[in-house]
Amino acid sequence: MPIDPSIFKAYDIRGIHGEQLGPDDAEQIGRAFVRVLAGLSGRPAGELRLAIGRDMRLTAPEMAARYRAGMVAEGAHVIDIGQVGTEMLYFTVGSRELDGGLMCTASHNPKAYTGAKLVKQGAIALSGDEGIQDIRRLIEAGLGDPDPARAGTVEEVDVYPDFHAAAMAFIDPANVKPLKVVVDGGNGMAGPMVGPLLRRLPLELVETYFTPDGEFPDHEPNPLLEENRRFIVEKVRAEGADLGIAWDGDADRCFFIDDTGRFVDGDFLTAILAEHLLAKHPGAHILYDARASRAVADTVRRAGGTPHVNRVGHAFFKTRMLREGALFGGEVSGHYYFHDFYNADSGTIPALLVLEKLSVEGKRMSELLEPYRSRYFISGEINSEVADAQAKMAELERRYADATITHVDGVSVDYDDWHFNVRPSNTEPLLRLTLESLVSVEDMERRRDEVLGIIRS
Repeated sequence: MPIDPSIFKAYDIRGIHGEQLGPDDAEQIGRAFVRVLAGLSGRPAGELRLAIGRDMRLTAPEMAARYRAGMVAEGAHVIDIGQVGTEMLYFTVGSRELDGGLMCTASHNPKAYTGAKLVKQGAIALSGDEGIQDIRRLIEAGLGDPDPARAGTVEEVDVYPDFHAAAMAFIDPANVKPLKVVVDGGNGMAGPMVGPLLRRLPLELVETYFTPDGEFPDHEPNPLLEENRRFIVEKVRAEGADLGIAWDGDADRCFFIDDTGRFVDGDFLTAILAEHLLAKHPGAHILYDARASRAVADTVRRAGGTPHVNRVGHAFFKTRMLREGALFGGEVSGHYYFHDFYNADSGTIPALLVLEKLSVEGKRMSELLEPYRSRYFISGEINSEVADAQAKMAELERRYADATITHVDGVSVDYDDWHFNVRPSNTEPLLRLTLESLVSVEDMERRRDEVLGIIRS
């Protein structure tokens, strides 16, 4: 059976288990992954040291075993860290100075999916531009039979203690005051990964869906979808909690619900985290994505930092952070990257930092957000199906030619009191719009509808 080319995405490998991506494919991918890393590092496969981890999906033990078998067949030394959150794989690759790693996960996707996130040295993600399509090409060309005499070795390691120590070092635990916090792990990896740290703090924890379960008995592990966070919103209100925190399946993204039950937008959270980190590291560089509210750049400048707008996607963030020596980067989608965490994204560190920030400021989450919500009126990301994304973006540039136009990611159109970004999807015939007004909600809605009218005409 030839491998399904559609599983090779912009930032990972992903498909429906058994239909698009099965155990035999996993072994081929493991083998090709080693060859790609050997090529990138200029070193023979037998010298490579690689990590492998897996999430809680029902298919993960078998799939991870086959990825591992493929990596070993090519001669690599594989450090198997077992069932972990994705950022623990990144941490292992970074802290042990490994040549790369593979995380067997389908992240926030529904139960039927399986996949892999792949990183090279420095925990930098492989992408469609570098590495992922090379894996596809090697498999399609045929890998041949492995040489049993060249087989590598396996070592099983528990990285939880080291990871927990590294994550807790981002805050002073003594700063955290008693708070009532609802946590929703979505039956993903947040429970074992973040739970032990939260229990060390003086919190009244209301733990929900904190046990890993690949059946996802309550809701899919994707808190970006409103129907999946309805539960935690209602729970925060019912409990009179100070905060709600929800994670996606592999727990590398976390999302916040304020004390009134309102969802906290990712750009506003980026601003809050940036301000808190700049107080500890004055004058640092901060990255934010091209979709974000002006709140981020305004806050960073006010706090004495230097903001840099960046292309969406973790491969682009990690590479740029390395180049700029940036302290922190935040994406609207809930990915937050930290210099002192090998420039990797984490769903643990933002939770700890927000708890510390609320405690130090002595404010409720809704009070921290009020200056943003009353000044910056954001549309959120709106998708439209279009036949020709490039033609639509060119039309928008012509229509708004009197604005400042930039091309960091898609097209950004900036006026003094409103702006928008449109960017094509990597995987579907979609244009994604984010728009913001600094005047009012009504102004935002009017301009949003005007731009959408052009996109959808």
